[in-house]
Amino acid sequence: MKRVAVIGGGAAGLTAAYFAAKGGNSVTVFERNEKCGKKIYITGKGRCNLTHDCTPQEFLENVVANPKFLTSAIYSFSPENTCKFFEEGGLPLKTERGARIFPQSDKASDVTKCLVNYCNSVGVNFNFNEKVLDLTILNSTMRGIITEKSSYGFDCVIVCTGGKSYPSTGSTGDGYVFAKKAGHNVIEPKQGLCGLNLKGDFYKSLQGLTLKNVSLSVIYGGKTLKTLFGEMLFTHYGASGPIILSASSLINRLDLSKVILKTDLKPALSDEQLDKRILRDFGNYKNKTLSNCLKELLPVSLIPEIIKRSGLDCDRKVNSITKDERRSLLTNIKNFDMFVMSLRDYTEAVITCGGVDVKEINPKTMESKLVSGLYFCGETLDLDAFTGGYNLQIAFSTGYAAGNAIKD
Repeated sequence: MKRVAVIGGGAAGLTAAYFAAKGGNSVTVFERNEKCGKKIYITGKGRCNLTHDCTPQEFLENVVANPKFLTSAIYSFSPENTCKFFEEGGLPLKTERGARIFPQSDKASDVTKCLVNYCNSVGVNFNFNEKVLDLTILNSTMRGIITEKSSYGFDCVIVCTGGKSYPSTGSTGDGYVFAKKAGHNVIEPKQGLCGLNLKGDFYKSLQGLTLKNVSLSVIYGGKTLKTLFGEMLFTHYGASGPIILSASSLINRLDLSKVILKTDLKPALSDEQLDKRILRDFGNYKNKTLSNCLKELLPVSLIPEIIKRSGLDCDRKVNSITKDERRSLLTNIKNFDMFVMSLRDYTEAVITCGGVDVKEINPKTMESKLVSGLYFCGETLDLDAFTGGYNLQIAFSTGYAAGNAIKD
């Protein structure tokens, strides 16, 4: 039996604690808050999108940073394994639009309860309101931890402290400090899955407008990095919504001045089909103004901006619009370009990108290659993915890998 300390009682920490204790070890979770799962509680707007209904290979295609490193962990504890794990723990699940999986109760707290119940069933100990200050390492081997209350001896320590996102939940980057003191390289943390502050002020008149079923091409230095499809929202600072959040994780390590977000407002229509649609509307409203003619094609609040970008006047009669001017309208509907000024703050970022360099971590066990008995899981590592339950699955899979690896 090994003495195991798990630092952090979130998704990765509770999973690691359960599987480490199930393997016959003595496990203690150190949680700086008064209870576990504070960040789980706010995920998915309080409903907790805990994983995604997909194969491991499909999952890896949605991982932004270091998918190759994650391969072993995701195949060992896949989304299918995760669903089975929670349902066997008494938590019924449901699959919603976009293959996103939620608890049937729509309560994120039920996810935490299930994990805590699993831990209690195998004798995991919990030390709440106890912040870990440092690790005790001797001759590149874990010896224990130092908290604000005491010093403890442990054979293994699993660091699951999360990133820097939503610091009010206790994620303040402590794991990065521990990693650096242990000699690890830490890839510079960046906000991930966050809204984007846009250049200009056009979005102010669009505030509150949600665009559904649009495509967003992320272009950097003239090259298309990825095209995302789904929903976006205009805000008082720029843009948010699922495809914007995913785009933020693609560009957060890039020179933002070279990024173009090219939105196709009508991706289901080819240029030729859209031109025919515009011509049809022009024919139906030939004595109307341009702004009135486009109401069936575009959201009303967006029409003035499209017309402006096309170099036209809202009050022009459609029967006076030339073929070239119509083409300009089409171009701006299919290429509604936006330019990024900056990322939103960590207080609004769903995840943190960057973290402990995975080159220094064993991908099968999550154990440090530098310090024997030291493990890193979840958001502490330089691993991140798009929205849709992928990041919580990373927490479960890496937590499983670490906990399951600790044996006598």
